[in-house]
Amino acid sequence: PEAFSLSLAGFVEEPERKYCFECDSEEQCQEWVEALKRASYEFMRRSLIFYRNEIQKMTGKDPLEQYGISEEARFQLGTRK
Repeated sequence: PEAFSLSLAGFVEEPERKYCFECDSEEQCQEWVEALKRASYEFMRRSLIFYRNEIQKMTGKDPLEQYGISEEARFQLGTRK
């Protein structure tokens, strides 16, 4: 079996958590790593959309407009299904 570990820092009750994953093959390990990367990206994308909405509600301005990405589809306000 193949294995890999993942360390997460920043928890109040535990300064660092470590998770160990065991897979049947190197290919399966790579699939898990890619799935974890995609999940992290999706969390960050959803957070960006949420906070962008909140800032726009408070200020009346799109906080990303100054960076020239206000029309970029992946950062659009609203829910993506």
